[in-house]
Amino acid sequence: MKAAERQLRIRQSIESRDFLELGTLCRELQTSQSSVRRDLGILERQGVLRRVYGGAVPLRVVNDSSVDYAFQSGRQTDEKTRIAKVTAGLIQDGETIILDGGSTVAAVAREIVGRSLHVVTNSLPIADLLQDAHNIELTLTGGYLDSRRRVMLGPLCERMLGAIRADLLIMGIGSVSEAGLSNNNTLLVGSERKMIEISRKLVIVADHTKFVRDAMIPVAPVAVADVLVSDRELAPEHQAMLKAHNVEILLA
Repeated sequence: MKAAERQLRIRQSIESRDFLELGTLCRELQTSQSSVRRDLGILERQGVLRRVYGGAVPLRVVNDSSVDYAFQSGRQTDEKTRIAKVTAGLIQDGETIILDGGSTVAAVAREIVGRSLHVVTNSLPIADLLQDAHNIELTLTGGYLDSRRRVMLGPLCERMLGAIRADLLIMGIGSVSEAGLSNNNTLLVGSERKMIEISRKLVIVADHTKFVRDAMIPVAPVAVADVLVSDRELAPEHQAMLKAHNVEILLA
């Protein structure tokens, strides 16, 4: 494949993806890493993308308000508050817990400000909430900053997570269905998979609206969750699906 054709393919790919991973590009284009790196460098100089550790991200922001932290923070606020209170009751003092990004998990962070915990997070809003909590030992993951979601993601984030072990992971999710847990960002999914891998127990926080839509990228089977905390509007058929996968359900 000629360089011009590779660069056109990369341009087309960056239109629909939040992150282009270097190894994936090499496989898709059937070419070497050095060639792909040169292509990315040319496209970066043309203002198409920005190279980051492990690949590239688009410079043009896709117009999708649903990924914005500010937008999500204004949705289902009563449900999120109730879910957060129930979830906080599952956390034991002295534990090492991971708080994933997202507005529902941030609501959980508000409920634990006075607790004695070690919190690991990739979320800037959660770090802001907990930075002055004297009894909380706070660790940030580092990584590529997704400014719209306000979380740190990518290979550096995953590498840091791989060095620790956690008692509990509190994780938001884009979609819950019979097909599994899923989300709509490659970098986000990579970080969430690593969080699941290093955590002894997984609690999913998801209001009922997360059960009526599908996200693009699988994170994990439903059965990996130990507990799912939702609101009282969660439909009976969705509750039955969770019970069939031996997931404990708590309704707030």
